[in-house]
Amino acid sequence: MLLLQLACVTVVVAICTGVFVGIGVQQLRAEAETSALSIARTVAADSDVRAGVAQASADAGTPTNASLLDGPLSVLAAAAEANTGALFIVITDDHGIRLAHPEPQLLGAVVSTEFAEALAGRETVSWESGTLGASARAKVPVRDPDTSVPVGEVSVGFAPSSVFQELPLLLGGVALAAGAALALGAVVSLIIRRRLERLTLGLQPEELSALVANQAAVLDGVGDGVLAYGPDDVVTVANTTAARLLGISDLVGRRIHDLVLPGPVIAALTGEPTEPSAGRRSADAADPVVLADHIVYIDTHPVSRANRDLGVIAVIRDRTDIVTITDRLETVASMTEALRVQRHEFANRLHVTAGLMDAGRVPDARDYLDDVLDAARTPGGPFAGEHLTEPFLLSLVQAKAEQAGERGVVLTVGPDSLVRGVVSAPADVATVLANLVDNAVSAAVYGAEPRWVIVELLDDGDTLVMTVSDSGRGVANEAQVFSDVHRSDVDPDAVHGRGIGLPLVRDVAARLGGDVWLADAGGPGGSGAVFCARLPGVMRAPAHPAQGEER
Repeated sequence: MLLLQLACVTVVVAICTGVFVGIGVQQLRAEAETSALSIARTVAADSDVRAGVAQASADAGTPTNASLLDGPLSVLAAAAEANTGALFIVITDDHGIRLAHPEPQLLGAVVSTEFAEALAGRETVSWESGTLGASARAKVPVRDPDTSVPVGEVSVGFAPSSVFQELPLLLGGVALAAGAALALGAVVSLIIRRRLERLTLGLQPEELSALVANQAAVLDGVGDGVLAYGPDDVVTVANTTAARLLGISDLVGRRIHDLVLPGPVIAALTGEPTEPSAGRRSADAADPVVLADHIVYIDTHPVSRANRDLGVIAVIRDRTDIVTITDRLETVASMTEALRVQRHEFANRLHVTAGLMDAGRVPDARDYLDDVLDAARTPGGPFAGEHLTEPFLLSLVQAKAEQAGERGVVLTVGPDSLVRGVVSAPADVATVLANLVDNAVSAAVYGAEPRWVIVELLDDGDTLVMTVSDSGRGVANEAQVFSDVHRSDVDPDAVHGRGIGLPLVRDVAARLGGDVWLADAGGPGGSGAVFCARLPGVMRAPAHPAQGEER
């Protein structure tokens, strides 16, 4: 780049120098021609010259050299040469005979250059070569004093040495200016080179081109969103995935804090704490945030080169599917564990029954089985689900009841529950119901005795409506119950709406065309919170309707 700039400056200076020299030479030539023409006009207008030339032209004979040697015209021409510095002043008659000439031996001879133009009454200016060499000469007609008819000519010439005697000074000035221009261009080129090196971190144009190509390939090739911003918080790089996840197409050129995004997302992008007492969060400890219908993890990494802060790169990873699958796996694991416990308990009861029967105590075995059946039907027992018959919902609620019982919370199915259809979208139903029940159980743990959770389920065609209420302390902040702030299991008033559970179930319901809402916030002096959900399209009619139902 430096050599290219210096070459460009050198060519420009050379061209300008050539133009200035050419213009200067032309000006000197024009000045010499103008001076020669002015002197020739002055001499030709002299009355003595006009009279002498007219007399010589009227004489039929040819004047001799001796008669012209010290004649009045020769004296006048010699005086004019001395006063003007001209190379020569030649006066001729109408036949081109020299009446005055710097060389005495040439007097009375015909001039060596053309004189017809002057006799025709026209003035000429040109550069010609004659007996005295090349010169800038002007030829002016000498007119008869009585008739004004051209009767001769006056030719005045300036030698090139006298014409261009100021040329060295001109060339010196042009050379000095050209050198100063070259020096200035070199200095500016060095300054530009250093600035470019500072801006490009020392990378050459080829390296920058390769870097841009590689960056475009990497940004378009990764599946995660990539967003970079400088120390001034202005976004400089953003791939299409980042624009899609953030829902903003024109990210580049905008400040991070000016983006229309939720507060937790801005905090995650900038690495700032979401709570005043918290310190700056590290990139490795990123928390999930809900962004529109996505659950994303945002990791930030500061970038520097040569101890210079270049800004921050934020990697936005869409983990919606992973979180959803994780919740589903947790639900399946809970159901599996509940079934394992039930299988173990059932095996124990079978052993007791078999032992009584082997001992011949059949009536005692019968009484034992009756007690087991009564305990299963008793409200407040291990699971009071006599109002629920749908297999999937029954197993899910039963599993959650087992887990709630381990935490000292009684989970029951409300008496108004009625589900006649069959669940056709178990994954979505499990995600919503399990999250609402888990939150309710956690809230009930912090509530006063007795600790309970009631689940009511109703279906209407293909829509399932669920209500989950608890005995906790209620929702402290209704406005942030569905926000994605950071989880805290310490504050009992912040059980609901601490994490991504409620935002996730609301997104699942919204995707199905339904909703999740807070029906009752509860609070001091009353019961706990009540959450409701409506999930369209998750139910279907049973393959074999129960007796009494329409087919």
